[in-house]
Amino acid sequence: METAKTKYLGDLRTEITHLRSGSIITTDAPVDNKGKGENFSPTDMVASALGSCIFTIMGIAAREHGFSIDGSKCSITKIMTEAPRKIGEIKIEFDFTGNNYTDKQKKILDYCVRTCPVSLSLKESVFQNVTLKFK
Repeated sequence: METAKTKYLGDLRTEITHLRSGSIITTDAPVDNKGKGENFSPTDMVASALGSCIFTIMGIAAREHGFSIDGSKCSITKIMTEAPRKIGEIKIEFDFTGNNYTDKQKKILDYCVRTCPVSLSLKESVFQNVTLKFK
């Protein structure tokens, strides 16, 4: 079953439609690569997908173990390399401050970082610099 359809709109812009939900995402080439930078670039989406995927796996684990990560946030920084132009590093800092997680809960969340499908799908050449901030 198809997941999505992508249409090239011109001027380095695409429109992606998620077939099951009908949700639409527009992408642009970034300003530093001849684009408008008015929307997520495809590489921004990869970096953001890593953060969202880790959060999703954490949410599943938290639910299964009887605690919540609701309201938690993360910041994502994508660092590109030039030759070849590709994602070299994705930095993500998860912020769980204000929660009083037990050591066991913290270990569960840390384990999720290494088991998310996006993380496991990225080449080893993309350094994943992920930190969890609890205090």
